[in-house]
Amino acid sequence: MSNALQGKVALVTGGSRGLGAATAEALAGEGADVAITYVASAEKAEAVAAKLRSRGVRALAIRSDQGDTAAARPMIEAVMEHFGRLDILVNNAAIVAKGQTVDDPALDTAALDRQWQVNVMGVVATTRAAAQVLSDGGRIIFIGSLNGTRALMPGVADYVGTKAAINGYAKGVARDLGGRGITVNVVQPGAMPTDMMAEVFGGTVAPDAFLDLHPIRRIATLEEVSAVVCFLAGPHAAYMTGGVIDVAGGLGI
Repeated sequence: MSNALQGKVALVTGGSRGLGAATAEALAGEGADVAITYVASAEKAEAVAAKLRSRGVRALAIRSDQGDTAAARPMIEAVMEHFGRLDILVNNAAIVAKGQTVDDPALDTAALDRQWQVNVMGVVATTRAAAQVLSDGGRIIFIGSLNGTRALMPGVADYVGTKAAINGYAKGVARDLGGRGITVNVVQPGAMPTDMMAEVFGGTVAPDAFLDLHPIRRIATLEEVSAVVCFLAGPHAAYMTGGVIDVAGGLGI
């Protein structure tokens, strides 16, 4: 524990599981107080918050549906009421609707529309609300996907579109907030052992054909990706903004 983020307050959306939980733990390990959000898994979220507190930091779990843009401002207000400040926003929460090509007669457009609402409009609403209170010199980190710059397989057109939209939005926000010393970057992971990977591949073991596409022939660990997020949140990344950073073992090069 380096305490590089001691005195800072971070908000990690979708922090009750997967990369969100790993990121919350990594930030707490650097001394930050951490708020996480969740939609339905209150027990998991409270367990994560308890684990963070065991590290000697303050922690808060907030129920908030990112698909409801009206929920963004109350969520930020809850963080400010509990901690009194906000220094780091990690826009992590996202969903995936997979497997159907756009010409499929049975295309589940409701699920795809929900995906756009959560992955784009909810992220935009959260960022807008956070920007009003984020401390000068703060950090905004978007968790994108390697699919934001590459369509790696059929059936992910809308998911690719949502992540590509975030890349462009992040660059605009970096322009808007640079004068306040706030940096804005996107981390693009490849496959990780998460529920989202399980939805795509039917489990957290990637097929050999997929691994063959990686120069480093394995999927990422959650710790490897969350470490990059922590670096961007810390003092040594103060001159990095507008970046889109792949953490994907060379997939797609």
